[in-house]
This record gives sequence, structure tokens and C-alpha cells, in this order.
Amino acid sequence: MKSIVVTHSDPKSPVSEAFRNLRTNVHYTNIDREIRVIQITSPVQGEGKSTITSNYAVTLAQSGKRVVVVDCDLRRPQLHKIFALKNTNGLSNVLVGDHAMETNLRETKVPNLYVLTSGPIPPNPSEMLDSKRMKELVQSLKDHFDTVIFDSPPILPVTDGLVLSQIADGTMVVVSLGKTEKEALRKTIDSLENIDANILGTVLNNASIKSGYYYNYEYEYK
Repeated sequence: MKSIVVTHSDPKSPVSEAFRNLRTNVHYTNIDREIRVIQITSPVQGEGKSTITSNYAVTLAQSGKRVVVVDCDLRRPQLHKIFALKNTNGLSNVLVGDHAMETNLRETKVPNLYVLTSGPIPPNPSEMLDSKRMKELVQSLKDHFDTVIFDSPPILPVTDGLVLSQIADGTMVVVSLGKTEKEALRKTIDSLENIDANILGTVLNNASIKSGYYYNYEYEYK
């Protein structure tokens, strides 16, 4: 498992504490609505969504929840690299009916945390994620786990992320300080709001610890 999963390698660090704060904030965001399927996405590629996804999932598992992270980025998957898992088979195999869900779930070094890797990259990711099989898979995962987390493709380049937001109970948007353009964030939020996605908030990535905003969780944007 890569050292970027700080919540596992250094659980007492300030960064790990920030992720625990994120876990608490998400828990209380929608008191009247059960949030069990969470999408984590970003406006464009390279803003750290897979890193945020992995660390957030670890903190949930550390709290005693049974958690599964699904690598829904069927174009540029990363989770198998982060958790040092084989990716011969995975989500794409399940969606085309080649394998059962149970045979593709991978245990991690973190108790209670499982990963469903992407599997082979298919020619039609959007169609697969928008399929009846995908919805059935999510329901099956909910039957086995307390929380299902989607590591989603970014919103602006492709439609995959918007499709997943309709399956998820809530969506978190990762932005990278000094990299994410303000207009890109606006377009991302607008796109999600236009289809009535439940936006849980934004996660500010790559801020310094001294600034007080390292991995900060917030919704306001200007």
C-alpha cells in the first residue's frame, strides 16, 4: 500500500486527523438522509481524488464500518496501484457478467476495508456505468457493506461522473489548491446541480498544514 494512504501508515498525523474531521462532517451533513453510497470526484484529472478516496475510506473502516471502495474510473484506474492489488479482474468483468461480485472483492491491509478494482479497461465506460447491472451491483454491495465509495472519473472531461452521481447518495468534489481553476469548479458544481445530484461539499487538497486548510472540508466557493 502506497505511503500516500497516510491514515493507515501514520494514523496520529495532522493529515489523518483532518480526514477524521472529514468523516465527521460528512456524517452530519445530511442528518435526515442516509448516506451510504458516496461518490468522490473532481473537475478534471490530477487533483488527487484517488488519494482522498483512499484515505477517507480508511478512516471509515477504522471507525468500525464495513467499507468497499469501487474503482469506477474505467479509463485511468488508480486504486489497484494505491492498495497494491492485482487488477486482472474487477468491476468491468462483473458488469459484463463474466464474474460474480464476491470473487472480485479484494481485501486490504486495513480491517473492514475492501476494494473492487476497475478490471480491464472497456471500450464503453459510460454505458457500462449507466447500465442496469451497475445499479444491481450497487444494491448487492449495500447488502454486504455499510458504506460504498465510488472513486469516480472527473466531471468535466467525460459523462461518467455525472452518471455515477445519479446512483450515489451524495457526491464530494475534490479541488487542488493552486491547480483547480475557479471556472472549472463552477462548471462542475453547475453540472451536478443541473441533474439534482446531492453535493455533500468540496475537499480542498494540497494546501499546507500551516495554512490550516490541509485536506479541508468545505462547501463555499467563489
